[in-house]
Amino acid sequence: MNTGKIPRIVILGAGLGGSIAAFEIKEAVGEKAEVVVVNKGDTYHFVPSNPWVAVSWRTREAIEVKLAPVFKKKGIVFHSMGAKAVEPGKNQLILNDNMELVYDYLVIATGPELAFDEIEGLGPNGFTSSVCHVDHAVETAKAFDALAADPKPVVIGAVQGASCFGPAYEFAMIVDTELRKRKVRDRVAMTFVTSEPYIGHLGLDGVGDTKGLLESEMRNRHIKWITNAKVSKVEAGHMFVEELTEDGAHKADHDLPFGFSMMLPAFRGVDAVKGIEGLTNPRGFILIDKHQQNPTFPNVFGLGVCVAIPPMGKTAVPVGVPKTGFMIESMCTAIAHNLKDILAGKPPTHEATWNAICLADFGDGGVAFFAQPQIPPRNINWSAHGKWVHMAKAAFESYFLGKVRAGKSEMFFEKMALDLMGAHKLKGE
Repeated sequence: MNTGKIPRIVILGAGLGGSIAAFEIKEAVGEKAEVVVVNKGDTYHFVPSNPWVAVSWRTREAIEVKLAPVFKKKGIVFHSMGAKAVEPGKNQLILNDNMELVYDYLVIATGPELAFDEIEGLGPNGFTSSVCHVDHAVETAKAFDALAADPKPVVIGAVQGASCFGPAYEFAMIVDTELRKRKVRDRVAMTFVTSEPYIGHLGLDGVGDTKGLLESEMRNRHIKWITNAKVSKVEAGHMFVEELTEDGAHKADHDLPFGFSMMLPAFRGVDAVKGIEGLTNPRGFILIDKHQQNPTFPNVFGLGVCVAIPPMGKTAVPVGVPKTGFMIESMCTAIAHNLKDILAGKPPTHEATWNAICLADFGDGGVAFFAQPQIPPRNINWSAHGKWVHMAKAAFESYFLGKVRAGKSEMFFEKMALDLMGAHKLKGE
């Protein structure tokens, strides 16, 4: 354990979850613990804006925040070299510069590793583009410009095992919108390929009428789709897809030609945590209980995309459960409150609601949904669509980047608005 005078809380990862967790934990524990953040790189990227970067509606600089000065202002120690190993039996991390960082409490918020290599030819090192990282989105913008200059068929979607479907739908609609602006949409055939059992499943068995809303959008935009789809391999200009029936039997084979493709991959745990018995499941995701604690190593907490959540029942093709932004923020709040109680000698009692509030932008409109909780059965199961969603998404981008720049986990008016909606972060609020 840390031999310093006060306990040390280390947050591994400074993405959406890790950054907000650091701010909220520091606010909760004050001077009763040292708060340290370890991240690979010194820059925060607002990942929900990557689809906009990929069609040049945003520059990468517009969605970035340099973290070092923000953490320094908040009294949070920051290491930007990243970690290559977590050693929970020794209560320490091995950083990429071989420094040994001892902790009393560890919060794992690494996000996922992108499993492009599980399908031959998939990903930026193969033949498809990506919006999973801002680096990928910048390169995708170049590929999209080439498409607009020389129109060819487009294939967009999410492969088997994927758990993040919203950005695939967003990007398909945004591509449609931008191609129409460039007056070449009539020369581009578009196909949406997804492992979901139906359009709008989203890994959540739908929210409200997401099935009807998204199918209607695709019909209006002349986007064909293939569900229960398993991508066999990708070659230059060709995607090979096996379509299954609802009970998993072979239905059809598709050889889809494309000049541009963006397919979301499956996720798995990062190398630093893989294969640690009791810490992760076979895919490398962090095992947690209802208090976000790991059952084997109770001084380790997990939040965000890196945590293990069972899939939503049986599907013909493997479909994961998404970890959405508000859901992740509720995990941050639960961990901050539980760490405060633990430091005061009390047992952890706080549970995240795992509610989901999502804005899916389509460039000239969009779909919004509110699921309470995210995983059914639900108390609230609502979805809607309209041009207002696009404006709301842009406003949220500005607001969230402002939060990160200010080192705040939540502005007072955000809490007021969420309370009015009944969208609480902790159970029992």
